[in-house]
Amino acid sequence: MNLIGYGLAKFDLDFIKEFGFSTKSAFNQFVVDLGLANTAKAVSNRQDSFDPYFDNGRRGWYQRKQREHIKLFIDSLFGKENAKEYANIIKLYIQDYNKDISLTTIKESPVLKSKFKQLQETGKEAEFYFMNNYQTIGRFANGILEDARLWGDGYDFQIQIENNFCLAEVKGIREKSGSIRLTQNEYTKAQEFNSDYFLVVISNLSYTPKLNLVENPLQTLSFTCKEIKSVQSNYHSELINW
Repeated sequence: MNLIGYGLAKFDLDFIKEFGFSTKSAFNQFVVDLGLANTAKAVSNRQDSFDPYFDNGRRGWYQRKQREHIKLFIDSLFGKENAKEYANIIKLYIQDYNKDISLTTIKESPVLKSKFKQLQETGKEAEFYFMNNYQTIGRFANGILEDARLWGDGYDFQIQIENNFCLAEVKGIREKSGSIRLTQNEYTKAQEFNSDYFLVVISNLSYTPKLNLVENPLQTLSFTCKEIKSVQSNYHSELINW
């Protein structure tokens, strides 16, 4: 629904024409018939929540700019597409949602599948929100942010504040409450850095996100160890002279 609301707000009638409709009411009912929304009004409301971010002549819910983080996240993944290209993305998504529906013959690319996967992962959305809002946290206000997610070393970001280095592990929660999980790697890094290790929990992601900063989380929060055994398979080639 966020993808559809974004498309309606950004591309207006050009978006719905790609689905073969000439009016928004017909398109909205189509979305309801697909089972993606309970009512046509719900589709209109979702567009209203994105309207303030686009120069489309509509004010939408100008007084309730609560989806800016979602708009920016969608921008980061699909912001360069035109109306036709973006509509095709939604068609592929709908076809994946309902295997009995065929809206396009365009083959879904591996990169597009990876982008959809990121869109569905709470952690990715939370990390993106943190990157765009970390300076609103008093402790990090004047810090220099460095992305460390690629290294997989028990933290997501490093924030340099003068000569001091803080490590931040970001977690996301859709609602206002929920539990979070630390991997063994994250737990070990938190033990090593103590008061320089911060857990940043972005709560209420589905509505109005809230940044929650927890310094030295192992001393502040209570964690219970749960061991999960898994088997990892690796595949080795024969010996080859390269």
